[in-house]
Amino acid sequence: MIKTALTRLFDLRYPIVLAPMGGVTGGALAAAVSNAGGLGLVGGGYGDPDWLRTELALVRQTTSAPWGAGVITWAVGPEIIRQILAQEPHAVMLSFGDPRPYGEMIKAAGCKLICQVQDLAGALLAREAGADLIIAQGTEAGGHGSQRSTLALVPAVVDAVAPVPVLAAGGIADGRGLAAALMLGAQGVLIGTRFVASDEALGSPLAKERIVRSTGDQTARTTVFDIVRGLSWPEPHTGRALRNQFMARWHGNEPGLVDALAAQSLAFKQAQQSGDFDTAMVWAGEGVDLIQSVEPAGDIVRRIGDEAESRLSVASALVS
Repeated sequence: MIKTALTRLFDLRYPIVLAPMGGVTGGALAAAVSNAGGLGLVGGGYGDPDWLRTELALVRQTTSAPWGAGVITWAVGPEIIRQILAQEPHAVMLSFGDPRPYGEMIKAAGCKLICQVQDLAGALLAREAGADLIIAQGTEAGGHGSQRSTLALVPAVVDAVAPVPVLAAGGIADGRGLAAALMLGAQGVLIGTRFVASDEALGSPLAKERIVRSTGDQTARTTVFDIVRGLSWPEPHTGRALRNQFMARWHGNEPGLVDALAAQSLAFKQAQQSGDFDTAMVWAGEGVDLIQSVEPAGDIVRRIGDEAESRLSVASALVS
């Protein structure tokens, strides 16, 4: 059994945290991960209060284990943070923005503060905000992120913010990735794309199957999906998604997309509603190579955790 600062903080069986992916990580998925011995986080995204009301109630009803929620920091106001805290989560995760305005509010509620960062400056800001855990997210991650790679970023953040425990994120989809992250000095991992391809994840079965069939070479970082949805993401954040016809047409021609935005936005919304993923995006990280099937989330947690334990045992035998 692997024991780290993360497992001790929340009394977890495995040092695995579910990434709070907006529109994907609902209450059922978060509860399934928590029930299996990880830490499930509901994906609050841009802060839809009605969606949060439903999904937070669901996770509370279906697990007695620790759970939490995450939001996009720049996109929400204090009322959304208060709504989440009213449901008494064990942790709130803030990503993409200055966490200091909400850090004190979260910790005053007796809740653990988790901050996701993409560079050293962000890590130092998270430490200043009082983060109990800091997630170093590499560019290999699906969805929104930045430029630095996981392998180099994680130990740099570990050194910069010690003794605050650090988790690794970006391209991790199996037990080998978890074992490697621990060797980099991380106390556990945050995993997203692997759980998109789970039974409990919200979203289209067609999107899940695309992830299963894809390779990391078929992913790319772009801003076109944010432009067409009218989302003003701050630089340098881009989104990693599976390549499709929409990306092929507009990536590199973003000014043209802006000029054609009215018509393209309507077509994009229709594609999202109909499940046309030649136009609509499927956020996915480079770890898609390692995803072979859609499975129950609990099975995924246990397999990754058990495989990491096995890999670490084998690694110890290499030392004489």
